[in-house]
Amino acid sequence: MKLDDVLLQLGEFGLYQKYLYSTICLTSVYAGVYALMAVVFLNTPGHRCKIPGIDNDTYAIQSTYQQNLINHYIPPPSDDDTHDYDQCHLYSFDVNDVKFDNSSRPINASLVECSEWVYSDAVFKETFTSKFNIVCGDKPLTSLVKSLFFAGKLVGAIVFGTLSDALGRRLTFNLSLMMMVGLAFGMSWSSSFEVYAVIMTAIGATTQGVFPVGFVLGVELVGPSKRKYAGIVIEYFFSVGLMLVAGVSYFARHWFYINIICSAPAILFVVYWWLIPESPRWLISKQRYEEANEILQKAAKVNKVVIEKNVFEKEINNSTPEPTGRVWQLFSTRVMLLRTLVILFNWCIVSMIYYGLSLNAGNLGGNFYLNMFLSGLVEVPANTMVLLLVDRVGRKKMYCFSMILGGCACASTIFPILYGEIENQSIITALAMIGKFGATASFNTIYFYSAELYPTVVRNAGMGASSCAARIGGIVAPYIADSAALIGGMVGKVFPLGVFGLVSIIAGLSSLYLPETLNRKLPETIEDGKQFGKSSTISKDKYEIKESLEHKPVVYENNGYIPDKEMTKL
Repeated sequence: MKLDDVLLQLGEFGLYQKYLYSTICLTSVYAGVYALMAVVFLNTPGHRCKIPGIDNDTYAIQSTYQQNLINHYIPPPSDDDTHDYDQCHLYSFDVNDVKFDNSSRPINASLVECSEWVYSDAVFKETFTSKFNIVCGDKPLTSLVKSLFFAGKLVGAIVFGTLSDALGRRLTFNLSLMMMVGLAFGMSWSSSFEVYAVIMTAIGATTQGVFPVGFVLGVELVGPSKRKYAGIVIEYFFSVGLMLVAGVSYFARHWFYINIICSAPAILFVVYWWLIPESPRWLISKQRYEEANEILQKAAKVNKVVIEKNVFEKEINNSTPEPTGRVWQLFSTRVMLLRTLVILFNWCIVSMIYYGLSLNAGNLGGNFYLNMFLSGLVEVPANTMVLLLVDRVGRKKMYCFSMILGGCACASTIFPILYGEIENQSIITALAMIGKFGATASFNTIYFYSAELYPTVVRNAGMGASSCAARIGGIVAPYIADSAALIGGMVGKVFPLGVFGLVSIIAGLSSLYLPETLNRKLPETIEDGKQFGKSSTISKDKYEIKESLEHKPVVYENNGYIPDKEMTKL
């Protein structure tokens, strides 16, 4: 008996599945926490050069005497800048032979780069950036570390995906979960920027053993008709993680204590060694039918239903391998080549925009904590919209609409920035959040949309390629999000959201090339993939599919199951 047939007898979302699913959802909160922790740790407070010879110099002005010293030594910001001071230079002059103008600035002085800084504590008492003076010439290093986190996710997807296939989902999940928590605590005692970068990369890798593998453990025992909803609902908990970071940061205001407070509750996850069972589907793939049957019998007992004593008795003698394909087959024909390139392009862009807008929340201006909180909160209605409408309006319309909506909102921020950034701050923030709304909805939609577009024989290969494309987008995202500080001036202010908006619109329009999959017979072979979406096949299949949907939901390869190493968003 097939596993999904057993789930129909077991109850598609019974008490046992609810228990397992809820425990896994708790770990996705921490996937959200660590995904954007760098926004806090690598935040660059307002700063200026330290006044030479003043050991107790502070960024805040304490006296008229200090103000005069600042005027003497610290240059004003450039004309197109909004900083209080020049952040990287100070005046150098001979105190015995110097003249000052009416603003107390030295007339015959030269500009030199400084090596010590003082920082504003208006937002944070201390960040990792201010502790190790990662500013001015070293500023690009903060973008590098954020990028390394996503590079770690790429490596982790390969490493932990391979381990989960070889050693089992349960062992891989618990091992990566404990590593993630341990590394997070260790990060608090990083002795240098290099150590911090290595730990952040490793945390990025471990998150791919936590969320994707945990997702499979929690969702695969959910019945076919409920699986899509379970796949989206878990994203709400990721959003909670984003909001949790904002809340803890507001009260703690010090990167060390923020990390400790966020990470401490995760120690309780050690009990998952005893609470989480092995994946029945993985056990079946390894032909360990007795162990899989034992887990399902326990689930039946909890759900208070009766199933066959040995549900896989026929499978032992009649197991046949699933059809498989190679990545190169995705590019074997003109139709498949163009379709695959469009899918991969959209995966790269939607990942870049989603993470880029999340990272950019701290650069929007206004209230830092409110922006971060709203960035997580706006995902709730976005997830809800997909949950309620994707089976009504279709995947193509939902995805295209979300991408173009988000892109237009991001691009529109150019105007309020140019015509008065401070006066229009609320408008800029609102438009950026609409952009994040669109990116979130698009990310949730493209996963099962692209899975349905790939023919069955190459579906896993296609989703693996999509995963790589998404990682590339994530690696690029921090550089675009932080480009405002690197470029400077008015161009720098409009550049990040302008780029996100432009590429989002282009990606959304490119998705119009892709066929709709809702209420369609999904492709199984490469030949089916070539013909899929053509008007002749749609008209031929439409009546049959519409009639069949009255009796059962549309399903595809393993009833919608995708191996854990192909899970891509988080």
